[in-house]
Amino acid sequence: MEELQTIQWFPGHMTRTKRQIESQLRLIDAVAVLLDARIPYSSCNPDLRSVINNKPRIVILNKSDMADPTETKRWLSLFREKQIAAIALDCKSGKGLQQFIPTVKNVLSDRIKAWEAKGMTGRTIKVMVVGIPNVGKSSFINRMSKQNRAKAEDRPGVTRGNQWFTIGKGFDLLDTPGVLWPKFDDKLVGEKLAYIGSVRDEILDTEQLAGRLLEYLRDRYPASVCMRYKLTQEDISGLQGYELLHLVGKKRGMLITGGEVNTERAAAAVLDEFRSATLGRLTLDKAEEHKDVRI
Repeated sequence: MEELQTIQWFPGHMTRTKRQIESQLRLIDAVAVLLDARIPYSSCNPDLRSVINNKPRIVILNKSDMADPTETKRWLSLFREKQIAAIALDCKSGKGLQQFIPTVKNVLSDRIKAWEAKGMTGRTIKVMVVGIPNVGKSSFINRMSKQNRAKAEDRPGVTRGNQWFTIGKGFDLLDTPGVLWPKFDDKLVGEKLAYIGSVRDEILDTEQLAGRLLEYLRDRYPASVCMRYKLTQEDISGLQGYELLHLVGKKRGMLITGGEVNTERAAAAVLDEFRSATLGRLTLDKAEEHKDVRI
């Protein structure tokens, strides 16, 4: 199947977001970098590394309930090998949230001791939350603050401005809008961001996107594809993306006048079922293949 066109997505508000983040850095003590546990490498914005500079940071692998648990463990090990504090959590169920505050305090332990030595016991810790669109920043903050004030929707570009939230005595979070980078030099990174919904479907060829996703899953998670769509390994072996999409649509009875397969409808179903984890707990970025990851 042909490769997707190079995806470029950098609306004006993302430029403003970078400036907002830079202007707030002097006010904060640490940065919580939210990544999507299904694509920890691809959801890491390289532009943010230079923006947050040398601030202490904590990696949060969000949506871990949708990711391959074995791969998530490998990613946590990889980050810890690089001496980067990392936790996995699921904002929907709240699993893992209790690790966040202790992890931040551990990362800032030397700084907290210095504050206490100066008589600043109980000084409020301020943490900035950053990440790409649709990675779950607002859901994370709502869970931590036990409120529903941060906007949380399953689509990119919802949060528009910086907002402060108190999540406990002496602990504040700063929510920031999701920000991508101007151009994805690695086309696979752009595709994976599109798979999870961080790039708006309206600017993409969703049939081509779904076909590419089916190819990838056929090679990495064939049992998940076969089980969900009632296919066999023999059925899907050697097929190109569009052929796989056509087969899925046919199997699902997604037909239009004349008996043709409605591949547009099939594409929407495949993308939705991946994004909702109906296809299973799947990780597209393997830790073994991305040991050069930097935060």
